[in-house]
Amino acid sequence: GGIYPDLRKLSVNQLAELNPSGFGIGGLSVGEPASAMVDTAAMCCELLPDAKPRHLMGVGTPVDLIHAIDAGVDLFDCVIPTRNGRNGQAFTATGVKNMRNAMYRNDLNPLDEDCTCAACQLFSRSYLHHLTMTSELLGLRMLSLHNITYYLKLMSDARQSIKDGNFTQWKKDTFNLWRIEA
Repeated sequence: GGIYPDLRKLSVNQLAELNPSGFGIGGLSVGEPASAMVDTAAMCCELLPDAKPRHLMGVGTPVDLIHAIDAGVDLFDCVIPTRNGRNGQAFTATGVKNMRNAMYRNDLNPLDEDCTCAACQLFSRSYLHHLTMTSELLGLRMLSLHNITYYLKLMSDARQSIKDGNFTQWKKDTFNLWRIEA
C-alpha cells in the first residue's frame, strides 16, 4: 500500500484475519519523505493488535528507529550499520562521524568515549581515519562492529526508557545530543 492510507488499512485488515504471530510493515523507506514513512508506520501500528510484534522492514538510521519506536514499532532490520561502517561512517552518541574527514587525521580520542566496543577501546580516531583512508579491512570491520554495538546500546536504552516511563524525554535528550529536533 505504500503511503496510501486506504491501501494500508485494507492490507492490515486482510493480514489480521490470518492471525499471524507478528506483522511486517514493508514497502517504506524507498524514497518517500521520512515523515511519510513514520506516519504510515504509525497508522499501521494503530490498526495492528498490540499483543503481536510489529516489524518495520529495511528501516534503519538511528533517527528513523527512534521515530518508529515512538510510532509503535517493535522490531527492525537494516544494512545501514554495516554498510555505512564499510564506507567510513560511524554512529556515535553525539551524532554521525565520517572517518574519511581530514579533521580526524590527528585526533587521538576514541571514536565514541562512552562505547565499549573494540574499535573504541583499542583505536584512536586518527588510526581509524588512517585505516579507512587506506581501505584497510580492519578499519572497515571495526567501524561496522562499532555501529552494531552502538545500535544495540541505542535499542537497549530505548527499551529501558519505555520501562521507566520516560521515552519521550529520552528521545528528546538523545536528539539534543545529535543536535537535531525531536
